Amino acid sequence: MMERTHRVRRRVAATVCAAALVLPLTACDALTPGSAAAVPGPRSVPSSTAVPDGDITLRLQFADAPLMVDALIAAFEKGHPNITVEPQYKTFSDYVQNLKLTMTSDTAPDIAQYAVGMTDLAADGHILDLAPYREAYGWDKAIPPVSLDQLTAGQTSEATGGRALFGVPAGLSMTGIYYNKELAQKAGIDGPPKTMAEFEDQLAAAKDADLTPLGVGALDSGGLHLWAALLNQLMPTDDYWDWVNGTNGATIETPAAVKASKLVIDWGRKGYYNDSANGTAQVDSTAQFAKGDSVFLINGNWAAGQLATVMGDNVGFFPMPGEEASAPTVASGFSVSYAVASRTEHPEAAGAFLDFLTTPEAGQIISDNGFMPPNPDAVKKPEGVLADIAEGHRRAVADDGITTFPDFAAPAMLDRLRSGVQKLIANRIDPSDYLDSLQDEWEEHHAE
Repeated sequence: MMERTHRVRRRVAATVCAAALVLPLTACDALTPGSAAAVPGPRSVPSSTAVPDGDITLRLQFADAPLMVDALIAAFEKGHPNITVEPQYKTFSDYVQNLKLTMTSDTAPDIAQYAVGMTDLAADGHILDLAPYREAYGWDKAIPPVSLDQLTAGQTSEATGGRALFGVPAGLSMTGIYYNKELAQKAGIDGPPKTMAEFEDQLAAAKDADLTPLGVGALDSGGLHLWAALLNQLMPTDDYWDWVNGTNGATIETPAAVKASKLVIDWGRKGYYNDSANGTAQVDSTAQFAKGDSVFLINGNWAAGQLATVMGDNVGFFPMPGEEASAPTVASGFSVSYAVASRTEHPEAAGAFLDFLTTPEAGQIISDNGFMPPNPDAVKKPEGVLADIAEGHRRAVADDGITTFPDFAAPAMLDRLRSGVQKLIANRIDPSDYLDSLQDEWEEHHAE
């Protein structure tokens, strides 16, 4: 039985402010947490990069790749003995849900991982514009422009007059499909598919061979990555970017998005997913795949280090293929990037840590942990599954096909996506109703 929902276009914040025109303008600002009326400090980092003498402690809050972060901190502290970096790891869902409260509090960390919601925080002055350091440190020489362009929050720098910059990338990411080479051979699969239809044939072949075709950790982000991977192949990239960026008139309620959502339902009906996919976390689906529980796995490059260690040469990777073999390579991806809180007392030390992320030493640590370093030419050539990922990322960058994750469309979008895809997998919602719920959230956030 399909679950039906009713369209409700909510513009609560706009309505409240519109009804309160008799009040001073700042009244609505004061009702909005993290608003410009409560800017805590400077809008940009200082022009000087010189780190003051004396012992300094930086607090770094993050949600991805704790092993990589620990290694980066250790290497940085070795070269900066007067600076201690205290890591504060949070699960991704907790981090995103509490990000605004965290960064607007008096106990905000000095450095925080860039995530959905940072654009609003940048607009309200709660994270620092790093454009002066971009010029002082010469980051354009070490970091691809496309990676920096994702971190401008659409703003012009008041300090330099050029593009603003609100984060520095450590590792670049992308999602795709891992495959177990031995199990694939048992199912008669001889290599990565060239088209989406060929991939569907391979899923069917795995099912016919009495194997679990596709591992999905839909309890948290795995289902979202599957839906987005299909959407990337079916929806024009420009239309997708318009929706994620909040362009006026953009919509996710398109025939392409309906088709992607129907595929998620159809693959569930055909038994292509692991048992209890909706109750399996992404980390658990990865561990199950490493043990040989499925032929394919939907996940991101952040799982590569673990899989390479456990499976060796028995694991491969490919981006989700398009409808045609000649289609451009398009995949969801973002950088594991870090912003600096405007409340920090140590912007120069924070800048030194961010600059360290662009060095060859940091790049090798990043590469060893399955991420693409901002400057791949500065590290050893990867091998095995890491080489597969690097090649897929190279193709996607060349095709201008790296799209950001759909939850960046609105701060509260992650919950709608996660629960909605779970219903698609369980065949408990119609695609049009699922997309309607996403558009509701989008319009509520972007309402004037």
